[in-house]
Amino acid sequence: MIYIGLDDTDVVDFERGTGKLARQLAPDLERFGVVFGISRHQLLVDPRVPMTKRNSSACLHLQSDVSLDELGEFVAEYVGEISPVGSDPGVCVARRVPAPITAFGRRAQTELVRQQEARQLAAAHGLFLRGLGGTEDGVIGALSAVGLGASGQDGRFILVGAMRELDGVQPIAAVLAAGITAVRDTADNPITEGLIQTGGKLRPALRDGRPVLYVERGDPYWLPLKLD
Repeated sequence: MIYIGLDDTDVVDFERGTGKLARQLAPDLERFGVVFGISRHQLLVDPRVPMTKRNSSACLHLQSDVSLDELGEFVAEYVGEISPVGSDPGVCVARRVPAPITAFGRRAQTELVRQQEARQLAAAHGLFLRGLGGTEDGVIGALSAVGLGASGQDGRFILVGAMRELDGVQPIAAVLAAGITAVRDTADNPITEGLIQTGGKLRPALRDGRPVLYVERGDPYWLPLKLD
């Protein structure tokens, strides 16, 4: 699996955020392999951190044997061209993600981290990391997204399989067929029967490297939860 991190690709009042850009990029990555999904990762919300809305970054999960340099250059050019003036975009691409990168992502969720540290970590571990304009602070979130996405235990999917095509009330079998690996209640018990009121917006959590949809009991349907 290759992990592609994106962050700070928008500005205030711009209609397309980083998550939407990641979904826009995904079809163009099919030339390199199969996009398994896109996960969203929440970072620190603090007055000291410049942000447009919620300070989240995105990680695309790509199954491919393409050269990381080739892929990195493609992604950097794509994001650089489409990001608006005034944004501070950064991209990161990695296949093997060591523990210090994930630890950096965890820290970025709870404390202020610096661009210099992100660059030093990426260089030390041979990761493709590039700022594409503005302050280039997007490299912090991009590196964090790769670390958190590769951990398999953080964030939620904004795209996986055909889940975005589901709407209204759906049987659990249809949710599983759409690409979600499992449905569980808040006690982590598997739910294999019944109906889910999707609300047109399922957001399965990234757990054990898989998309797992958590639900709570409603009347008369199961209701989806958004974790992380």
